[in-house]
Amino acid sequence: MGILRIKKLDIFVLKSFSLLFAGTFFICLFIFMMQFLWKYVDELVGKGLELNVLAQFFILSALTLIPLSLPLAILLAALMTFGNFGERYELLSMKAAGIPLLRIMQPIALMCLILGFTSFYFQNVIGPKAQKELWTLLVSMKQKSPEVDIPERVFYSDIEGYNIYVNKKDRETGILKDVLIYNFSDGFENARIIWAEEGKLELTADKKHLYLHLYNGELFENLKSQNIDSKNVPYRRETFTEKHTLIDFDAEFNMVDGSFLNRRSDIKNMIEITATIDSLTSYTDSVGRAMHNEIMTTTYKPTELSKSDSIKIKEQNLTYLNTDSIYRSLSSDDKLKTLTATERRMSSLSSDWSMKSYVTQDNDKNIRSHRSDWHKKITLSFACVFFFFIGAPLGAIIRKGGLGMPVVISVIIFILYYIIDSGATRVAKSGEMNIILGTWMSSLVLAPMGIFLTYKSNKDSVVFNIDVYKAFFRYIFGLRQSRHIFKKEVIIYSPDYSKIYDKLNIICKECEDYSNTNKLLGPPNYYKIFTNHTHDDHIKGISQEIESIIEELSNSKDAVILNNLNNYPFLFIKAHKSISDRIWLNILLGIIIPAGFIIWLNIWKHRVILDKDLKTIIKTSRDIQERIKTILQ
Repeated sequence: MGILRIKKLDIFVLKSFSLLFAGTFFICLFIFMMQFLWKYVDELVGKGLELNVLAQFFILSALTLIPLSLPLAILLAALMTFGNFGERYELLSMKAAGIPLLRIMQPIALMCLILGFTSFYFQNVIGPKAQKELWTLLVSMKQKSPEVDIPERVFYSDIEGYNIYVNKKDRETGILKDVLIYNFSDGFENARIIWAEEGKLELTADKKHLYLHLYNGELFENLKSQNIDSKNVPYRRETFTEKHTLIDFDAEFNMVDGSFLNRRSDIKNMIEITATIDSLTSYTDSVGRAMHNEIMTTTYKPTELSKSDSIKIKEQNLTYLNTDSIYRSLSSDDKLKTLTATERRMSSLSSDWSMKSYVTQDNDKNIRSHRSDWHKKITLSFACVFFFFIGAPLGAIIRKGGLGMPVVISVIIFILYYIIDSGATRVAKSGEMNIILGTWMSSLVLAPMGIFLTYKSNKDSVVFNIDVYKAFFRYIFGLRQSRHIFKKEVIIYSPDYSKIYDKLNIICKECEDYSNTNKLLGPPNYYKIFTNHTHDDHIKGISQEIESIIEELSNSKDAVILNNLNNYPFLFIKAHKSISDRIWLNILLGIIIPAGFIIWLNIWKHRVILDKDLKTIIKTSRDIQERIKTILQ
């Protein structure tokens, strides 16, 4: 029966996750597609593209964006699934049945592993082909001529070689009123200007030309001068009642040859990328060796000495020449000539080497791009797994389902991932960081977060319990909560005022003795603070006695006593002694400068606060005793 129960649980968990994942995946894919569409909207609008071309564009963009949508969809679905489990107390029921969180997560983890392999398949097999077709389609769209839609009172220049102005346009009949056309198709010097009262523009059946009909107008045309030296250029003027002309205008959508994209790294699978890297590396090495040989033979070529200098060196048997002494022995004119020649030579060498370096820089950049895309296929697949181990424990901790908090947290985590990934990858491709480290940087940052959250949620940690953080900051800044004790409507038993009176005397005596013995206002011993890891049992006992008295006196009907109870402070029983229960951590913090000094000052501050609290306890206790005397009389 136990095995059957677990199988049913797996089916229930998988069904809950799968339904949410299907919805979040299509939402994420739609968002990324809209972002991609917005980036290239100028290439689509006004081109008169057919539906099959637009459908091809959307399908190809969706295929290329699937690997990017999967991690975000998994993160959001995992957050919502386990948030719903926690909000509906289903997760609590599963844990109460003895099923650990990791066992509950197991079927979804296996599913996310399969999704990771699916993402890798898309990136390595389908993605490169879709990416090449998509870029080819985009380039073809850019080259597609726009639809002819001439606006009113604006010069229209989308027809190459023409500038057309229309004063008024009849949308129903397509008749153009008061048409002015500048024809620069034969060059600016041979411009033709046409004005007509009316006109009409039509596309020919083969969609290769525009057929222009003009009525009642004039034509002005510059004529080529036969004499080059002539300063006056003649022109021709023609008046017409009807004129028809053809304008070259290719409105058909033609797919370009995508072979020019073969250098891109994102249109190749891992095997092709590896082969390209090997060929680029071999080419770069051969170019580098050739440049090295050229530099060694030209730059470091031995200087030819004059015959007299050679004889002197041979006679004196010199093996070392002191160039500084030779330079100092030269005349001022010779020094200037030597410096000028050296500067000219170094400038020439520097320019020559800079030009040679450009040959290999492009290749090096191409190699880094290929290596980055090779690793990117793995990192995006790996993100499907560690995003689940971030989302599932987060959902189990915050216990909020729906599209509210999970969406906010998912978007924040994904933005963090995207910023780290894009920034580190860009730096790595520029050559300023190791390419493997840059490409894997986002995974190295967020994967430990998934391990940490999974561990904490499996141990039912209070890592996201706000009260814990409030208590921590109160401890750091010495802030305490105020007491709020009110008169009870129903009192089961009344306090024993005589017994409480005696207890208050004991508490006051203990507070006075502690304050006199420990000298809390003075600076504490630095060595004792950082070698101590125990609590103050004396203060702990005083705190417990006070809480006991407050609990008993809260049953009082006397308003003065109840008001005085609110004056009792909450005591810190450890803040004035040490920072941690671990002695090794205390010693380490004490050694580190300035952290040790800051902690020492903070503990001194808590000692001063404790001295003030003890005085407040004594005063409040005496006030309550006076009130008890009045009650007992």
